Amino acid sequence: MMVLPGSTIGMLGGGQLGRMFTIAARSMGYEVIVLDPDPESPAGKLATDHVCAEYTDQTALDYISRTCDVVTTEFENVPASTLEALANSCPVRPGAQSVLITQDRIHEKAFLQDNGFPTAPFAIIRNESDLEPGLHTVKTPAILKVSRFGYDGKGQYAVDSASDLKTAWQALQGNESVLEQRVPLDMEVSVVLARGTDGQTVTYPVAENIHQNGILDVSMVPARINSSVSEQVNEMATRIASELDYIGVMAVEFFISNGQLLVNEIAPRPHNSGHYTLDASVTSQFEQQVRAVCGLPLGDTHLLSPVVMVNLIGDLWQENKPPAWGALLSHVNAKLHLYGKREARPGRKMGHYNVLAPELQDALELAAEIKTQLGHSQR
Repeated sequence: MMVLPGSTIGMLGGGQLGRMFTIAARSMGYEVIVLDPDPESPAGKLATDHVCAEYTDQTALDYISRTCDVVTTEFENVPASTLEALANSCPVRPGAQSVLITQDRIHEKAFLQDNGFPTAPFAIIRNESDLEPGLHTVKTPAILKVSRFGYDGKGQYAVDSASDLKTAWQALQGNESVLEQRVPLDMEVSVVLARGTDGQTVTYPVAENIHQNGILDVSMVPARINSSVSEQVNEMATRIASELDYIGVMAVEFFISNGQLLVNEIAPRPHNSGHYTLDASVTSQFEQQVRAVCGLPLGDTHLLSPVVMVNLIGDLWQENKPPAWGALLSHVNAKLHLYGKREARPGRKMGHYNVLAPELQDALELAAEIKTQLGHSQR
């Protein structure tokens, strides 16, 4: 049954993804209730109601259960127990089981391995006794990644020797981790897709991604790959969503290493590399999330123009002065999206901009020019 405009959607999480979802949902006529413990929640500022409480707060969950017609999430670290509890009262999409798998790297790697999806060589590190066997399984150079709550390069340490591994393990305070071989990279790509309540799945054009310091810096679409690789990406991501019995928008990140496609990570939500869809697609990933979780027909994912997305990181704010927005806005085919975050901090995602052009190379050149201009703070 479709959940139609006028209904209320519950959003667990109130960061920038929740904010852009809230804008899309409210534009379509839905009420949105955001549950987020941050009183300065970017999504909470635009929602019908912001419940400022922890994700396990029973009073808050009772309110969400009574008030919302469907519930979704903006990030993967909402406790699965919260999703299970809410599912007793209303539809929760994506479901607790698929989130439980994708919020933990150990579970995620096991899922991918069990279902025959290719990954870089890895070993599970649960305790100190796993360190030595782990290095027998995984060749160096490698990287040790904390199993839970790691994102944007956080909780990750380079490993080139046994002593590096022990130091990294100690830095992670003995938390369960995944030791993963660092493979030679031809390119990093990702695809955003949506899967509806009826199993219908649509994919967006593949994005080519460049990272800096573990944080996505630039996404360019269409990715500079041939149609055969693009088809493999879409087919593999679609199978992953099906095996998870996933409902909603999700992204799958891939490494291309020596021509081979390897699954890196699954994100059970809209994704940073899909922000280009706000300006360059018939249906944005956030409208698509509304459609998917509400049981509506999925929207057209056609690309309207080549596009380059550039993240705006807090490091650009010099001496508490904002970047030179006038320089960006003087370019008529550049689109600015700010997330309503009050404090700019190094490494914090504050917004992004999209540059559209008839040719991808033109968009890349203008995006780089704008980035240089933004480095000069407003006077």
